[in-house]
Amino acid sequence: MNAKLTSSNLAEHRPFLLKFAVLQVGRREVAEDLVQEVLLAAMKGADSFSGRASVRTWLTAILLNKVADHRRQAGREVSLEAQQEALGTDSIEAIFRANGSYASMPQEWRNPEESLTDKRFSEALEACLGRLSEVGKQVFLLRELMGLSIEEICKELGLTATNCSVLLHRGRMRLRGCLEDGWFAKRQKQR
Repeated sequence: MNAKLTSSNLAEHRPFLLKFAVLQVGRREVAEDLVQEVLLAAMKGADSFSGRASVRTWLTAILLNKVADHRRQAGREVSLEAQQEALGTDSIEAIFRANGSYASMPQEWRNPEESLTDKRFSEALEACLGRLSEVGKQVFLLRELMGLSIEEICKELGLTATNCSVLLHRGRMRLRGCLEDGWFAKRQKQR
């Protein structure tokens, strides 16, 4: 095994990988199996880890391959909604005015750190992510959670840069609307 990688330092990434896998496949028991496969594959392939990426990024790439394999085995195809999302156009007129300013300002997020540790916010975010198409959710999570570049995401998911950027923009806009309605509006009423 690579000196940089031990079973214990691989295992410390398990909670992150599990959460990411649950967001990808939607079922905890399937996610646990996939994460176990990832950790086994990482231990077997530790000598091939070059260190050009972080261990977490490397493990996440393995996980994404396992998720893709799982979806192929399950016979799932890209949903009609995802195809329409990738090819269609959303009207952004509802969000922006002709001069480029917001039609309505985004609601204020008083304390982001506090919200991120609030279990109810995590549940609201997870519910909002569940409203995105599978490919849209993957693009958003890879960019915002994993910090991958558009080029890396395109390579990983087999998308064009334009398609990826459109999916990312639409995902952000949909999450913004969902969180404003499902989280921020409720928080304002509580005050």
